[in-house]
Amino acid sequence: MRIILTLILSVCLALPLAAQDTTSPAPDRAATGGAQTLEDIMARQRGEQIDDAFRRDNTGDPALAAGIGDQLGTLGGVSDPELWRALRYNKSNVTVSGGGEVGKVLVQPGGIMWYEFRKGPLTQWGMGLLGATIVLLAVFFLLRGRIRLDEPLTGHFVIRFKTVERFAHWLLAGSFILLGITGIFVLIGRQYIAPYLGKEFNSTLLTVSKLVHNNVAWPFMLALVMIFVMWVGHNLPSRTDLKWIAQFGGIIGKKHPPAKKFNAGQKVIFWSVIVLGASISVSGLSLLFPFELPLFAKTFTILNSWGVNEWIGMAPFPTELSPQEEMQFGQLWHAIVAFVLMAIIIAHIYIGTLGMEGAYDAMGSGEVDEAWAHQHHSLWLDEMRGRQESAPKDATPAE
Repeated sequence: MRIILTLILSVCLALPLAAQDTTSPAPDRAATGGAQTLEDIMARQRGEQIDDAFRRDNTGDPALAAGIGDQLGTLGGVSDPELWRALRYNKSNVTVSGGGEVGKVLVQPGGIMWYEFRKGPLTQWGMGLLGATIVLLAVFFLLRGRIRLDEPLTGHFVIRFKTVERFAHWLLAGSFILLGITGIFVLIGRQYIAPYLGKEFNSTLLTVSKLVHNNVAWPFMLALVMIFVMWVGHNLPSRTDLKWIAQFGGIIGKKHPPAKKFNAGQKVIFWSVIVLGASISVSGLSLLFPFELPLFAKTFTILNSWGVNEWIGMAPFPTELSPQEEMQFGQLWHAIVAFVLMAIIIAHIYIGTLGMEGAYDAMGSGEVDEAWAHQHHSLWLDEMRGRQESAPKDATPAE
């Protein structure tokens, strides 16, 4: 999990933070009255990060401005560029009718980096991950084929999952599919849907997608809690998992490894859904209530204290974030983790349908043939048989 956290943080933060170590030495700005110089402009054009404190702290002070008769002088000490600079750094005396302090933020340059990363690497890598997952599964199916039963069906069935378990599973699955589809629509709509199907269609689609996404999130979180409570005891690591991993679930060798109710592969799926699903839920709540549940300023403070930024060779993470920046980091994290979980779920869907004979019955009817249970979950089948044999039989009433 530490490696996964490091990778996700690297992708999410590399763009806005990577350039912090390339700060150029501050030039002499006495000739410009504290304003930017030609060296500043050339440094930005080269992609270097400059210390812009001189701009942030000098937003129209007549005492610092060059005289009107001097080069780059200003009339009255305040020019249009200084006004826009004050707006950019939230230093201007702006009054708004609503929105409070947040409503006064008229220019937020961090949004440019967020937008470029969102429409570029996030969309390309995220969709590429889903596409690569589907291609790899198709290649695996062509090479391995469907996992068939080695023994004929017995006609005797054992209950694999109870009704409440299947309800929670399908509630989680259905809500996640809707969340994934609508989330992708919102992400790629402006770039890929509007140019081909029209802005009106895209607007309607994204409006509906947002309503569905925000409301289906609640059933998803409910199902996530139900799944965790019902199955966490069956998904704790055990020694039998080592043999399953060694044989890669039966792909290596001729015999199928023994397993309890959930094998090692299913346990990986379970904990991926719980951990990543919880992360998606928390970041989603932060996006729904950005002013009540800010996450990243506090999280970055903790990560800096742990030295996480040093592990990946980055400057300290920012710890003072505006609500807009909180939402931007939250949206990136939300989308990145969602793409990773979608790729995992695609693999899970493959195994539960096309990849393995009889697997769908476990979540379809809830019952599986004993031959299937013996092949894939022999220890669990033995446990179920033991319970049946030890169960007290109904007494015959006396005559």
